[in-house]
Amino acid sequence: MRMGKAAMRFTGYFTRYFLAAWLVTLLAVPAWGDAWADDLLIRPARVFDGIDPHPHEGWTVLIHDGRIAAVGPATGTMPAGARVIDLPGTTLLPGLIEGHSHLFLHPYDEAKWDDQVLHEPLALRTVRATVAARATLMAGFTTVRDLGTEGAGYADVGLKQAIEQGIIPGPRMLVATRALVATGSYGPKGFEPGVAIPQGAQEADGPELVRAARQQIAAGADVVKLYADYHWGPGEPSRPTFLMEEMRAAVEAAHSAGRIVAAHAHSAEGMRRAILAGVDTVEHGTDGTPDVFRLMHDHGTALCPTLAATEAIARYRGWDGREPAPESVQTGRASLAAARKAGVTLCVGGDVGVFAHGTNARELEAMVAAGMPPAAVLQAATSGNARIFHLDDRLGVIRPGYLADLVAVDGDPTHDITALRAVRFVAKGGVIMRNGG
Repeated sequence: MRMGKAAMRFTGYFTRYFLAAWLVTLLAVPAWGDAWADDLLIRPARVFDGIDPHPHEGWTVLIHDGRIAAVGPATGTMPAGARVIDLPGTTLLPGLIEGHSHLFLHPYDEAKWDDQVLHEPLALRTVRATVAARATLMAGFTTVRDLGTEGAGYADVGLKQAIEQGIIPGPRMLVATRALVATGSYGPKGFEPGVAIPQGAQEADGPELVRAARQQIAAGADVVKLYADYHWGPGEPSRPTFLMEEMRAAVEAAHSAGRIVAAHAHSAEGMRRAILAGVDTVEHGTDGTPDVFRLMHDHGTALCPTLAATEAIARYRGWDGREPAPESVQTGRASLAAARKAGVTLCVGGDVGVFAHGTNARELEAMVAAGMPPAAVLQAATSGNARIFHLDDRLGVIRPGYLADLVAVDGDPTHDITALRAVRFVAKGGVIMRNGG
């Protein structure tokens, strides 16, 4: 039977509509996540719970409804209908927490920072950031504190939302949006003084710094980042930027809004001002003195040493990794040692973006190479970072009731930290993101 033209058009429209709806249904199911409605039992060789420095041999972990339901020695019984994942030879850990990331940057040997800020389109940077987010998650880092988009505006807020809505795979994100810098102190620099150059952060001074902090919070910032020092001109060392009183007001405004504050600071004076202003973490701390580190300890300020970024830059300049290391690398190691001697709380974050996303474990390896025991580094990267970032009620440990953010690696990283490079399994909120090499 032949159809009329109107009927044929209707049939064509219906067919296209049906196919489109079918494709939307398919795309609505993330191909990168394997959700499991019933109980999930994970059987590794051992469990590092984020607290005890000694892994628990023969323990298993039961997941129900996205959370850890039980953890302990394996028994001969299991819940009816439970799915079992056997991971022989592995260590199961809490999802690692990256403390200092820039998902909107990529390695400086690929493109200079100035070129990324000034020449790369926002759309390009955003798409690249989605790839960086996936690489971070697949490397076992299920949460990141992303400390500034470096010229990409508030795109980190959108990236965080895309991950939360299941549009793309990625870690949980704490975002800082646009970092706050003193007028004239940041970059890019080196252009005609009369020409307005787009900056990698937001300039603000005096009372306007409080207003700027509130603008970032209103735009979606979980963290307010201040630059307590920077190199004002080419070849100059880092010198203080904000007055302590300026920072103190901004910190009070952020804390009043329930946000934590991170301060970029390399110099001893920049660190001192930031600590006395009440910041939660100091990033880098390269030139910290014993007196400054004692001050950090007394004020409960955490240090994020970012050793891996310093090492990466040294490699870009020709260092082949052999000892003796360049002076910049040795200075960072000495700073970490001094902070540990003073009892400073240590955050783990590599300033990843300076080097490749997905290789976040380089910071943990660098901290071990600087003399910190592997188990202590793992504690800091899990329960320690969770506590510093006020996430310790739900993340950072393998304990009943906590979110099932878990990573399994071949071998035992409490003895060989490089085992973190051999990720076998990743779950985020009980959803399997990676299962296999």
